[in-house]
Amino acid sequence: MLQPAATLGLLHRPNHFRRHHAETAACGCHDSGFPTLHSGVCLPPGVVADKNLVVARADDVTFGILHSRFHELWALRLGTSLEDRPRYTSSTTFETFPFPEQLTPRDTAGWGPGAPICDNHEAPPAPGSPCAATETSATAHSAPTAKHAQAIASAARRLDELRENWLNPPEWVDWVITPEEEKAGFPKRPLAKPGHEAELKKRTLTNLYNARPTWLAHAHHALDTAVAGAYGWTDYSVDMPDEEILRRMLALNLARSAAGSPVN
Repeated sequence: MLQPAATLGLLHRPNHFRRHHAETAACGCHDSGFPTLHSGVCLPPGVVADKNLVVARADDVTFGILHSRFHELWALRLGTSLEDRPRYTSSTTFETFPFPEQLTPRDTAGWGPGAPICDNHEAPPAPGSPCAATETSATAHSAPTAKHAQAIASAARRLDELRENWLNPPEWVDWVITPEEEKAGFPKRPLAKPGHEAELKKRTLTNLYNARPTWLAHAHHALDTAVAGAYGWTDYSVDMPDEEILRRMLALNLARSAAGSPVN
């Protein structure tokens, strides 16, 4: 039987309300209700989540893992449905999903966006380096784990940047804020430049993933490869069958359950 994490629920970054999914944005997973199932985006502080927020996290590593092919396959297989649309059900998908060893939500709790991911240096880190400031650095990990975490975080940030540039092209959009909005703590919002209003309305994540341009596929493949590396799957390729991936994920879930360890 699939086992959920013993004590870990859905985590939210302190002092933030937001959805799946300024520069210190929170990231998470959002149930879109469409065949692509869920999407992850980063949102700034002050943005209130809608009812479809299912996971909210602040770190790039968890964002990347949750947006990988492996988690999406797991969620599609174990989630529920609404009419003919798949739905993300956190109790059967997020809580049972076997994250890579040492990169579970427990391990990355407290990591912020862009946080330095440090290994447990044999020698002290150089003075002034990000990892020398332990109070602002992510918890130290083994060198291989830190390497995989950095690769996932980098690929996740790149994916988010590429999508954001497509959703709000600089040549089409001005970022604006009224004095009242700024005083209330709201972030800047995109406003279509004259003549681009109709074009910008078509720039949605749903339309992007339905079209799935080559650059998007490549960005996801880079992320998937980084996550596969954290699992130790050196034989992973884009051609690996879905059933083989699910078989490996289930084996991890059951092994951790048998050992009495939390799944994630």
